[in-house]
Amino acid sequence: MPFPRASQALSRFTVLDLTRVRSGPTCVRQLADWGANVIKIDALLEDGGGEQPGGPRGGSDFQNLHRNKRAMTLNLKDPGGLAVFKRLAEQADVVVENFRPDVKTKLGIDYESLRRINPRIVYGSISGFGQDGPYHKRPGFDQIAQGMGGLMSVTGAPGGGPMRVGIPVADLTAGLFCAIGILTALLERDVSGEGQWVQTSLLQAQIFMLDFQAARWLMEKEVAKQAGNNHPTSIPTGVFKTSDGYINIATTGGRIWERCAQAIGAPELISHPDYATAPARSKNRDALNAKINTLTEKKSTGTWVEELNAAGVPCGPIYSIDQMFDDAQVKHLGIAQHVPNDENRHIQLVGQPVTLSRTPSRMAARPPEFGEQTEEVLAEFGFGQDEIAELRQRKVV
Repeated sequence: MPFPRASQALSRFTVLDLTRVRSGPTCVRQLADWGANVIKIDALLEDGGGEQPGGPRGGSDFQNLHRNKRAMTLNLKDPGGLAVFKRLAEQADVVVENFRPDVKTKLGIDYESLRRINPRIVYGSISGFGQDGPYHKRPGFDQIAQGMGGLMSVTGAPGGGPMRVGIPVADLTAGLFCAIGILTALLERDVSGEGQWVQTSLLQAQIFMLDFQAARWLMEKEVAKQAGNNHPTSIPTGVFKTSDGYINIATTGGRIWERCAQAIGAPELISHPDYATAPARSKNRDALNAKINTLTEKKSTGTWVEELNAAGVPCGPIYSIDQMFDDAQVKHLGIAQHVPNDENRHIQLVGQPVTLSRTPSRMAARPPEFGEQTEEVLAEFGFGQDEIAELRQRKVV
């Protein structure tokens, strides 16, 4: 039975997945979720054991990262394993890896080596700090990139010290940017007929994600500081207490501020000299927030969300994760999706946040067991049964 594809959008492409932990698997997940023929290379050691970095294979993290893929085992440190991989790469469209920069060269699976046997190969690499430069040999981790990339300096309450973000944002965005680069290279290949090397790093991704905060320094030499729950430039925007919880209110521009003041029952604030202009509201932010809080505490979160949105003031509840998945709009979007599996296991994962009208993405297959489709994949690439049996006997696969 053919392996089910998650979409037809990328079904013509074959991807060899050498990635581990998070940033690399995030990249390849994008390709798998849009239907690419992804073959996850599970590392087989000389003793027949396998490496499983990044948490247990049956855990939610691994399951979320590796759906819609097949897996085969391969010992890349064995000359026979290297030969097998190169035979696969001759026919593949994409290779993705997130080893330390020198590892792929030592193994003989770097871009230049594979380009010689397949000039059309698109080779995606994610590292901590880049493929060269003074830090290229350092191990890269998400929190290190958050710190070096400036994010922790603008996150958290003023004076509270640096604070990491609650998700591995450098890992995730590096993976997404690598996927975008790979898709761009595949589009360009349609014109030139040649592949190329796509490179990104956790540090580059994190710096890019600073966006306007980075631009404030580059253009105006203004160093952004921690602002807690307050927006650094649109005021008042932040978290306000209600009678039964908290809400976010966002005002951008004078007209929305005026609508906000009217909706909360404080029209006098509109003409008050301390709050009448954006610079004044910025200077007197704390006092303004305190006045708004005294009013928002009088009604429930649900009431304020309805009233403020009806008045044209952006407002929303602050959910815990379970509350978020129970929200009517989240349910309508269908982003929590069940994964079909013959074992009748409960697997529900986060689907793609993008929809395509003709070739949508879906949860087509559960994440593979260790090396589950080894023989199936090798046969598709032209390996005979006797050859496969010999590779197993030699512990190459």
